[in-house]
Amino acid sequence: MSTKLYVGGIPYTTTEQSLKDAFSKAGSVTSASIIIDRMTGRSKGFGFVEMANDAEAEAAINMWNGVDFEGRKLTVNVARPLEPRAPGMNRRPM
Repeated sequence: MSTKLYVGGIPYTTTEQSLKDAFSKAGSVTSASIIIDRMTGRSKGFGFVEMANDAEAEAAINMWNGVDFEGRKLTVNVARPLEPRAPGMNRRPM
């Protein structure tokens, strides 16, 4: 199992620190990041939390998956590696 977790359904007002504090209830958090939209500067509503070991990652999934956090229901599971995209797939037409 990986110690890096995908966290979806993060409220737009949540900070990385409050996400880290919440997940630290399940164990040691190595890092917490919320993905920000480059165009708007606003949270995209998902992020990643890295736990210190597999047991703590499993505990975090069990503790937070499907649970209400600051008014939204979180989806927490093991993060999958980023799959390669075809060239130009992330560009918007002008």
